[in-house]
Amino acid sequence: MADERSAELVGSLGAIRNRIADACESVGRDPRSVTLIAVTKTYPATDVAALAALGVADIGESKDQAGRAKVAELPDLAVRWHMVGRLQTNKARSVAGWASAVHSVDRPKLVRALADAAAGRPEPLDVFVQVSLDGDPTRGGVLDADLDALCDDVAARDPLQLRGLMAVAPMDTDPDDAFATLAEFADRVRAAHPYARALSAGMSGDLEAAIRNGATHVRVGTALLGRRPPVFG
Repeated sequence: MADERSAELVGSLGAIRNRIADACESVGRDPRSVTLIAVTKTYPATDVAALAALGVADIGESKDQAGRAKVAELPDLAVRWHMVGRLQTNKARSVAGWASAVHSVDRPKLVRALADAAAGRPEPLDVFVQVSLDGDPTRGGVLDADLDALCDDVAARDPLQLRGLMAVAPMDTDPDDAFATLAEFADRVRAAHPYARALSAGMSGDLEAAIRNGATHVRVGTALLGRRPPVFG
């Protein structure tokens, strides 16, 4: 069974890498400019280890409980762990203990909590500010009017490192239009914070559109790992 699963992952990883390469070629980008984050959320630690053995260096989790458990199970695995799901403020200290980056920072209270939690880390916690592309804060993401102030807040806190922006394309919007809007937000943020050049955008169904619009990090789950019964809820 382990060999069968490994073969599945080899095939799906190759397909995703080909999609990334083709998307980059279409806009004259180097595929090495795009970081693949394998979002393993409900899948077991054995899948994480298998992906790492295939050269995947970045692993995404959407829940603190699952991420914390996998890091504990794989303490010596040389990967970077990313928190990509919506984050409750009371989970900030736990996440700062295992994640290298948080992609879903969208409110001042969470910035403060993460800065306090990351104060004892040997290196800053990377932060992607999540921006709303449809103006609906209930779906996660800071509104346009509050984006600049939130980025300034992150950048002013030494325990945190502002890497750039993150967004999810609304389901009822053309992804190219959505990510073009995100690129405009990113240009604005970079004018104030030139080092914040990362753009976390694109998932299994829309990574090509994200790359066409400047994504530096794509978060891929289903297209890479398939659909299987969940291990974590």
